[in-house]
Amino acid sequence: MIRTGRADLAFDGLRSEFGLPEAFPADVLAEAEAAVSRSPGDRPDFTSLPLVTIDPPGAKDLDQALCVLRDGDGFVVHYAIADLGSFVTPGGALDTEVRRRGQTIYLPDGNVPLHPTVLSEGAASLLPGVVRPAVLWTFTCGADGVPTSVEVRRALVRSVAQFDYATVQESFDAGQPHPSVEALGVFGPLRRELALRRGAIELQLPEQEIELDGAGWKLVIRPRSEVDSWNAEISLMTGMAAASMMIEARVGILRTLPDPDAKAVGELRKSAAALGVPWAADVSPGAFLAGLDGSSPEALALFTDATRLLRGAGYTAFDGTVPEVVGHAGLAAPYTHVTAPLRRLVDRFATEVCLAVSAGEPLAGWLAEALPLLPSLMGASDSLASKVDRASLDLVEAWVLGARVGEEFSAVVLRAGEREGEVFVAAPPVLAKCSGERLPEGEAVRVRLVEADAGERRVRFAAV
Repeated sequence: MIRTGRADLAFDGLRSEFGLPEAFPADVLAEAEAAVSRSPGDRPDFTSLPLVTIDPPGAKDLDQALCVLRDGDGFVVHYAIADLGSFVTPGGALDTEVRRRGQTIYLPDGNVPLHPTVLSEGAASLLPGVVRPAVLWTFTCGADGVPTSVEVRRALVRSVAQFDYATVQESFDAGQPHPSVEALGVFGPLRRELALRRGAIELQLPEQEIELDGAGWKLVIRPRSEVDSWNAEISLMTGMAAASMMIEARVGILRTLPDPDAKAVGELRKSAAALGVPWAADVSPGAFLAGLDGSSPEALALFTDATRLLRGAGYTAFDGTVPEVVGHAGLAAPYTHVTAPLRRLVDRFATEVCLAVSAGEPLAGWLAEALPLLPSLMGASDSLASKVDRASLDLVEAWVLGARVGEEFSAVVLRAGEREGEVFVAAPPVLAKCSGERLPEGEAVRVRLVEADAGERRVRFAAV
């Protein structure tokens, strides 16, 4: 870890390198401040719903609040989403600025928000104990977890509690979950099973995170809890329902990912055979990957190899004609983003489409004009966010290992070429290049650290 005593300034270089905005223009801040006091209009009052939020510890930009209830043998799921449409005037200074930003960019020492914090961490955030305008999705589902009816409307809501993932997981482990999420322990696994039946593909690769550690930084692996995955299923169900609305109405914007081609699946099957991992001919790639022990070296290599199945993601806008590709291969279903409008630009517009379609109304002119612009705006911001995230990890990896050049580590070979491969070192958790001829893919090896250059953000190992 870095021990400079200047942890608060450690990532300023990345902000400058990637041209991240330092502050919002004065006219944008003024518009946001004025929007705080704007009336949400006449909308139904659902403040009696005992909604709760589940987010990382300390989060203030709370996009979603949920309540999952049993209804006989089935379920009723209420999912409230922050209503940015109540605060952003189309064509105004704020709208122009958030289109330029695209999404919130996260760095270890603070984020570069999509919206001014007076909205994203204040008036628009679904903070506990306060009335907020929201877009409320209500799903009536059968005993199998499949929705039989979906409603979406503007509403007033009030969250009764703010939780983090670990706290909710601990409550389930102790057999004492909050009443608002108790049924999530049944509904979440049902949705996970439905995903596997559809052929959804999930890669259980180690998720590196950077944490502040005194005067420095450290790398950790964030384990994904059951509650984390159950909660994600609610968001995915909402995005799939929104996509279905758009396709039926022949207007909207989808998050698309082409199905993997036969060659990519064939290469993954070859890798599994080479690693001695059985894969029955009638088992889909998603079901095969889901059945692996995520902690095994062979599984880590196969998850890495399977990234080739999930290439080509993008955004597809349409109006009048349904596009040829409407599905998302990772989910094995059509899907769109509607559940994180505080942090992602496209969600606000996609939500407005759903509200118009649900009400049987044509799209507003400003909305119809914006749809074809969104794929390029989101593509650029996705690319920037990915680059910043990777650069932050590369920088901290080099800092953490800077004084350990020459030491040996245990590693797992994730990919192997003729003279170089990619390895995962568990302690500290680092993904890096490793030189060596024909490294044994999917096996544990010993490697020596030969370079850790923070200036170049580069870490390299060599096989021992």
